[in-house]
Amino acid sequence: MKICLISFDSTYFDHNIAIELKKRNIETNHIDVSKFKYKYKSVFDRAGNSLTKLFFKKNKKHEAQEDYILKQIKNLGYQNAILFIRPDKISRKTHLEIKKQTDKYLTYIYDSCRRFPIDHLLDGLFDEIFSFDLIDVQKYNFTFISNYIYMKKKDIIRTNDNIFIVISIDERFEFLNKLADYLSNHGIPFKFIAVGKKLPKNSNTDIIYSRKTLLPEDLNEDFENSKIFLDLIRKDHNGLSFRIFEALAMQRKIITTNTSIKEYDFYNPNNILVLNENAEINVNPDFLTSPYEPLNDAIYYKYTIENWVDTVFKLK
Repeated sequence: MKICLISFDSTYFDHNIAIELKKRNIETNHIDVSKFKYKYKSVFDRAGNSLTKLFFKKNKKHEAQEDYILKQIKNLGYQNAILFIRPDKISRKTHLEIKKQTDKYLTYIYDSCRRFPIDHLLDGLFDEIFSFDLIDVQKYNFTFISNYIYMKKKDIIRTNDNIFIVISIDERFEFLNKLADYLSNHGIPFKFIAVGKKLPKNSNTDIIYSRKTLLPEDLNEDFENSKIFLDLIRKDHNGLSFRIFEALAMQRKIITTNTSIKEYDFYNPNNILVLNENAEINVNPDFLTSPYEPLNDAIYYKYTIENWVDTVFKLK
């Protein structure tokens, strides 16, 4: 059996799918398009591309990227299945060429169609579309599947009481800053790392600022030692982020603004506190001090990458 994964793995989550498939002795290849780098031939080439984008809506960088994908997949030969993550990032024409190289063409969307529309790809192009977003699943009749636990389950061991998050500086920062002020005023320990080009003015002085994108391996110590993971939902998102599944693996409590988490079978108000961004913040001290209540094995397994791979590729 031959399976190919195509994705833009800049956050370094997708490669775990390929690792899991290889554990099954399946011939697996991962085309990580984030590693493709386009080089302009000259300043005139760069300027010409800017004009082409402006007047003809064509981008040489994108065209070269799509050519790279097609060359890679054709070099690998015919596949039993191809899974494409973030299908909105390439043209329909290129998707049709990729589909010629496989028995089964699948896609997984761990962003909402409200943020990254794929209306031009919904007429039967894919044999199956998986989505983590409950709203999109209902609207488009996608197959629901959440993100997955990619880590080994950890014992409940920690060395501090921090509420921890690393987050890009975007529309969520206003609430993050508001929460930081609340926690500071109530003497509740936290470690918030904000990543971006510039830290907004009047930010809580205890928020740590970084210009460097942080990968999962950069955060191992904080994952190991923090008591509670914070998860702030992006605008137009409904699905659960990887932070939730990292918390399940680490057996950590969660504070989140994602109200849809209450619809999942692992939801337990002792372990998960849901905050309303538009209401006054109130963190019950009992939530902070009560012990984590472990999930039963059946529910935990349901969200592992082992079960995810079995489900998507129908291996059982």
